[in-house]
Amino acid sequence: MVIDSHQHFWIYHPEHHEWISDDMSIIQTDFLPHDLEPILKENGVDGCIAVQTAQTEEETEFLLHLANQYDCIKGVVGWVDLRNEQVAERLSKYKEDPYFKGVRWILQAENDSFFYDTAFRKGLAELAKFNLTYDLLVYHNQLPHVLDLVHSFPDNKFVLDHIGKPAIKEEGLVNWSNDIKKLAAFPNVYVKLSGMVTEADWTNWTEEEIIPFIDVVFNVFGAERIMFGSDWPVCLLASDYRKVKTLVDNYLKKLSDKERALVLGGTACGFYSIGS
Repeated sequence: MVIDSHQHFWIYHPEHHEWISDDMSIIQTDFLPHDLEPILKENGVDGCIAVQTAQTEEETEFLLHLANQYDCIKGVVGWVDLRNEQVAERLSKYKEDPYFKGVRWILQAENDSFFYDTAFRKGLAELAKFNLTYDLLVYHNQLPHVLDLVHSFPDNKFVLDHIGKPAIKEEGLVNWSNDIKKLAAFPNVYVKLSGMVTEADWTNWTEEEIIPFIDVVFNVFGAERIMFGSDWPVCLLASDYRKVKTLVDNYLKKLSDKERALVLGGTACGFYSIGS
């Protein structure tokens, strides 16, 4: 299967989606599976992973409800309050739904001390007990804290969203790449080729400026730990679905058939236990 490992659904509400600022007006609307299904078909994508954007269990349940209605959704990365003393019970409840694959906490919105929060880390440890994954959403300057996190939890399965959000627009390759190389040394860490166009200049980005960042990711992670993700509909701020997938497809032309199959679906299926 060809799998889009990272996209979102929401029913837009200004209070619930305050992160969507006025300069993002193009995504200040509803995005649901019936909007994405024809796009996936047009681009030869068989299914997707729906990832949370709001830190509520209501959204987790909303995404699971959609997954049980639409064949295109192969898994859900939801939100659970990892700091809650009853986190194990909450995870056990959601694990009853086969579409519940993992958890994400929007760490890019937290201060540095949160990475070391005792309650957060205690909850994070519970994920491995349920064979649940964890999506890392951070800015590039938070990667040193991520390194400590993944080092502390070798039994957890982590995936770095949006290649760690490097400052592509400012050509911030060096510091980011040093941290990415260190992160790749941990075999329990994977990475998503997603969210790259929105870290570049939204109106003037080129494949040429993004390729050096993709090079770094492939050189240190290898195809078996890399997965394609569109970040739809957020990608619409800088592109459209076809251009985002074409960016990855063009890069993959120089790789083997096996490597392409891994990046375009195999890695995601293994990581998120799709089909098992």
